Amino acid sequence: MTDLVSLSARSVSAAVGDATGGWILPTLVAVPLAGALLLLLVPRLGDRVATVFGGVVATVAAVLAVLVAIGAAPYHDVRTSLEVNHSWVPALGIRFHLGVDGISVPLVLLTALLGLLVSWHLVRVVPPGGRTRALAACVLAVEGGALATFVTLDLLLFFVAFEIVLIPMWFVVALWGDDTQKPRRIGRSAPLPGGEEARRDAAFRFILYTAFGSALMLLGIVLVGLKAHTTDLVLLAHGAGAALPTWVQTAAAFLIVIGLAVKTPMWPFHTWLPPAHSIAPTPGSVLLAGVLLKMGTYGMVRIALPVLPQGMHTVAPWLGAFAVVGILWGGLACLVEQDLKRLVAFSSVAHMGFVLLGIASATSIGVQGALFANVAHGLITGLLFLVAGAVKDRHHTADLVSLGSGLRDRLPRLGWLLAFGAFAGLGLPGLAGFWGELLAIAGTWQGHAALGWLAKPLAVAAVIGTVLASAYLLRVLRMVWHGPREPRWLGEGIRDAAPFEMAVATPLVLATVALGVVPALVLDMTGPAVRTMLTASTAAPAAAGATQHGTAQDAGGQP
Repeated sequence: MTDLVSLSARSVSAAVGDATGGWILPTLVAVPLAGALLLLLVPRLGDRVATVFGGVVATVAAVLAVLVAIGAAPYHDVRTSLEVNHSWVPALGIRFHLGVDGISVPLVLLTALLGLLVSWHLVRVVPPGGRTRALAACVLAVEGGALATFVTLDLLLFFVAFEIVLIPMWFVVALWGDDTQKPRRIGRSAPLPGGEEARRDAAFRFILYTAFGSALMLLGIVLVGLKAHTTDLVLLAHGAGAALPTWVQTAAAFLIVIGLAVKTPMWPFHTWLPPAHSIAPTPGSVLLAGVLLKMGTYGMVRIALPVLPQGMHTVAPWLGAFAVVGILWGGLACLVEQDLKRLVAFSSVAHMGFVLLGIASATSIGVQGALFANVAHGLITGLLFLVAGAVKDRHHTADLVSLGSGLRDRLPRLGWLLAFGAFAGLGLPGLAGFWGELLAIAGTWQGHAALGWLAKPLAVAAVIGTVLASAYLLRVLRMVWHGPREPRWLGEGIRDAAPFEMAVATPLVLATVALGVVPALVLDMTGPAVRTMLTASTAAPAAAGATQHGTAQDAGGQP
């Protein structure tokens, strides 16, 4: 019976792949980008109609993403019929090369899901500042750029797709950000700006940091392209850096990893994230946490590990150490943070530290854990930002003290969604957050080849980070969800989550439970591709070393 089901699944996958192989990936990318362009070019389109149109476009993109996932199966065969490879810039040897595998498909599905939910959320929840048509266009542009990033198989095309996302996200923060925040003081430092100044500061900090990271990444990409005489990721990964001298691999790995780490964000390049999250409207926060942060770590797995294995061997201990510092620092910051949205942002620094740590381990378990944690973090943090945004819209503040206790009694649906997100975020077994962090820690414990003597100390420190996560999330529940119902909120007519808000949040809840109970839904996708990639990146340097050794013997007159 199992063989029959497997045969049927392969038949369906083959049929979808044969029917859509030549057009579905370009269409997947083009649909949201064309939708965004159409919204901008038709100014007479009303906001209501524009948001409904954005929701329809996002729905079409989600259907295409599901077809891509079906057509790319079975995932134990790393080859896929869903590939497009045409000349793009012949003078530079750059090709329009698109393709998917088990590494990229989960992120394609995550991006399409969050784009769908955010687009339909805009139909009913209009952020302050109006101009909803332009905001819907920015959401679709971010989704299209992210999808392009996850399916491209050319280094320079990857860079172009990566950059497409930044400008619309800057507009989301700069034009629709919250300008009602009051100045804040931390310790004895000068007060942080509030109001319009805070919004401008968050937007420009975001663009300056990410532009700096992009410049470094571009330098690394150009260095690899010039020395390898190709920018095709399939050819580069197949050679596993054999055509690149060690110094080139090391220099390129440092440039590309630091450039991508800024967007992840890795400590100490994370300081743009909390202001952007706390200022951005709910759609911006969800996409920023659920999609943009994943682009950085995906680039490390897609580019740095397979293309620059020797360079990553040098970078890995540094990457692992900074990742653990981010885990611990993010946890400690959350223990004292009073703003709910900023707290979720700082928790992202900690959770993405586990993703970076799994990548640094360069083990099959660790890298699969990193890819799983990518997806889990997108689902859980997306849910938490939806809840935090809804709570802030109703109470006009995200301050934990001002919100008061008893949320589970005052607003039970929002309260239980917050509690579920907190339990998932602290890594409760049976929910998606558990498996990614567990596998990343296990891979780090075994990662002596890449991390050396740091492997076990880093794994132990990461475990301490999980304890901190439990502490700060339980602190949030104690202050806001638990306790007596606050008298000052009685009779103010603050409504609980509406049916459409529950409809937007429910898919994230169900996906978090499904991946927690059946982690194989993601691991069966990522496993074969990760093992093939790591095997090639391990074998090629060894073969190159053997060749160099043999050449040296011949030069010395030895047989």
